[in-house]
Amino acid sequence: MATTFYQVDAFTAQAFAGNPAMVYRLEQWPSDARMQAIAAEHNLSETVFVGPDAELGLRIRWFTPAVEVDLCGHATLAAAQVLSEVYGLPLPLRFASLSGELRVAEDAQGRLQLDFPQQACAPFAVTPELQAALGQTVVEAVAGLNLLVRLESAAAVLACTPDMRAIRGWPQQGVIVTAEGDDCDFVSRYFAPQVGVDEDPVTGSAHCALMPFWQARLNKSQMFACQVSARGGELWCELKGERVLIAGQAVIVARGELLV
Repeated sequence: MATTFYQVDAFTAQAFAGNPAMVYRLEQWPSDARMQAIAAEHNLSETVFVGPDAELGLRIRWFTPAVEVDLCGHATLAAAQVLSEVYGLPLPLRFASLSGELRVAEDAQGRLQLDFPQQACAPFAVTPELQAALGQTVVEAVAGLNLLVRLESAAAVLACTPDMRAIRGWPQQGVIVTAEGDDCDFVSRYFAPQVGVDEDPVTGSAHCALMPFWQARLNKSQMFACQVSARGGELWCELKGERVLIAGQAVIVARGELLV
């Protein structure tokens, strides 16, 4: 396997913000166990591997320190930045993945734009246990792959301090908390102790559920979103049929070699 790796801050235009991902481009695929061990060693929310695929040419896989996941936005953005900037691959890029074919193109403003599948959600009961676990007043909730919870305000999203022990036992992959934004259309945060990530700094894939949720409430198909974690991130999103387009910027901040 290729030993060179790149660390990329995604959904930000400046270093040391956004969501960091480790990116490997592979000539051949190692074992799943080795990729999981490498991801655990880096200990970032995601390590992404891009290798050969018989049909599309490129396959992409994402690993948290604990498990492989089916879809990851910030690490896909990071991989596209490395493939374009370092390896000179032309856009658009096409990837085979566990979530079907994914594409990354350039939007009209020159940002990288992910083309991801929409994630459906159904109404979810707001229980005293849910409110207690989040420590905030819950306005409404829906559930799909993740539990998506609307809070009263952007300030409430910022102040949210979930009970990670309680969340870890829930059946969803993670919990998205969201509210209308003051300087953007909506804000969010994402907590996923179930997959080894207490809080993810910026979560592109969460917007596959957030966009249809907010489109139904704001009656807009194009929105500017902010993930208000400590590092913060910016996402320009568009709902287009059954797909969600998620654009952002990324900065390569480090390069290294795996020696074992």
